[in-house]
Amino acid sequence: MDPIITVGHLSRSFRSYKKEPGVLGSLRSLYHRDFFDVHAVKDISFTINPGEAIGFIGPNGAGKTTTLKMLSGLLYPSAGQVSVLGYEPFQRKPEYLKKYALIMGQKSQLWWDLPPLEGFILNKEIYQVSDTSFNANIRYLADLLDVTSVLKIPVRKLSLGQRMKCELIAALIHNPQILFLDEPTIGLDVVVQKKIRAFLKTHNQEKKTTIILTSHNMDDVQEICKRIIIINHGSLIYDGPLADLTKQYAKNKVLKLIFNQPVTKTKLKKYGAITHFEVGGLSATISVPRVKHTTIAGDILRDFSVDDLDIAETSLEDIIREIFETSLQPKP
Repeated sequence: MDPIITVGHLSRSFRSYKKEPGVLGSLRSLYHRDFFDVHAVKDISFTINPGEAIGFIGPNGAGKTTTLKMLSGLLYPSAGQVSVLGYEPFQRKPEYLKKYALIMGQKSQLWWDLPPLEGFILNKEIYQVSDTSFNANIRYLADLLDVTSVLKIPVRKLSLGQRMKCELIAALIHNPQILFLDEPTIGLDVVVQKKIRAFLKTHNQEKKTTIILTSHNMDDVQEICKRIIIINHGSLIYDGPLADLTKQYAKNKVLKLIFNQPVTKTKLKKYGAITHFEVGGLSATISVPRVKHTTIAGDILRDFSVDDLDIAETSLEDIIREIFETSLQPKP
């Protein structure tokens, strides 16, 4: 299977400058500016196959959104090559623009004072979608996202969750082959987040739409994506299956314990790092080395009266946080 997206040694830098505060600083900046380069993306390479759902992960300022903008043609690379569906995105050819959609959680493409349906009709004309295809897509998407009843209500009257669902419909009317998602669930309540995740997973499976998702919400990534790409300070750190990330970076497992009788922290410390301890000593959570977790669990069961024991993997959020806080700090 040939890749649908190919990125080779991609880089993007921005020119910026520093200004001293106050009026004097403003006057000085008129004649002299202290310029410096910001390296948002630095020499990253990867390929993506048709139908994949990719989690694109990194802390704030890592270069995620910059990369998506280069893939969608909104930014021109400083160096490297990008090929998406056989096109160079920054050339912004009409044929290419009809084959992808970009959704940014903090920006809207719908008209604030008009009903979503009128925005959909506008996109229909822009992308030259036939009446038959348009009506079928609206019925399918509105039903799947449960927003049929709000399509004729002005956007400003809708809740944030309803607006985000309508944004998804607007982006998918023309059946794009690739869907770029930048923080699509930001600010949404847990119920709406779950519905949007379920929708995106279903759409990916049924329509074979390639999805590239950036999100700080690890639940988004775990439920939608099987593969993740991690970048930090503009550089690619990990590219592979989500399941392998746990094996490669999670050195510990988590023991969640409920005791029949109160215990003390002092007695539990010898088994591992206590990450949670309930006042009263009836429950605790201990992080233990992965290679010894069964032995340690057996020792605890032997030494204490345990009502319940749950052995769990370290959460993806904790793994990612540890990666960013330790080995992936910028080099001096």
